Amino acid sequence: MEAMAPALGPALGDASEASERALATRPGKPEDAPSWNMKLTRKAVLTRAKAPELGAVRKLNCWGSRLADISICRELPNIEVITFSVNNISDLEPMNQCQNLTELYLRKNSIASLHELFHLKKLPRLRILWLSENPCCGSDPHRYRMTVLRNLPNLQKLDNQMVTEEELSHALLEGEEIMAPPAKPDVKNCCQNSTTESSVMEGTMENENELMNFSLEETNKIREQLGMKPVPRDKFSSFSPREMDGNRKNRNNILNAILLLLKELDSEGLEIVHQTVGNKLQALQKKELREDR
Repeated sequence: MEAMAPALGPALGDASEASERALATRPGKPEDAPSWNMKLTRKAVLTRAKAPELGAVRKLNCWGSRLADISICRELPNIEVITFSVNNISDLEPMNQCQNLTELYLRKNSIASLHELFHLKKLPRLRILWLSENPCCGSDPHRYRMTVLRNLPNLQKLDNQMVTEEELSHALLEGEEIMAPPAKPDVKNCCQNSTTESSVMEGTMENENELMNFSLEETNKIREQLGMKPVPRDKFSSFSPREMDGNRKNRNNILNAILLLLKELDSEGLEIVHQTVGNKLQALQKKELREDR
């Protein structure tokens, strides 16, 4: 690819936008399809981009690839054009280091908040953004456009419409300035959000033994993800709180929350969790030894 000129001409993105416009007429993703939760891998990137290494990737087209996890973008320092339309992407943080990015197509994803634009504000070369048909666009298209342009004033095109100087002037007055990324859910919120899910599971269980089996299964899932040995059934029963249904529900909610959070962690985060759990287990084992004496 030829080096990009300092001043971007009006023909910027014509080829990529033509492809995006053609694809825009295709059916989108099923709204509730559970399979739209794929992770973009290194192998997939190199295959799609036909590149020998991640540093050589300049263009990447993953339209309609059922993607939710695009963390690999942190390893694409030289990427210039990304097509992620019609996926299940909700977090733009992995792209905040793509300093050479000029065109970004994100139409019809799961971006819930315009505060995700915070991650794009430090991309100096971004000139084309297609963000329509995301939840963050809301019901007021004018407010949406003004907010995007206030935070990304270097855009030349937004949602396939040229940006005018007049719009940029209005955006300073009518758009919302985004000063921080969207807040991420903490463990407490995850526990609250998983209450309904846990209640449904519990409603289908016929007796206390099934409830204990569910808790054992969830516990061992966590231990497996952390590279730890599963807990035997006889030992698990020793710390299964049978006294109160409320305690069982609370523990199941916490287990569900931990499983949800583990899916979001990278290898460094999992290593920290692994070390923390190991220290906690050592402390518990020492306590049990003291109590047995």
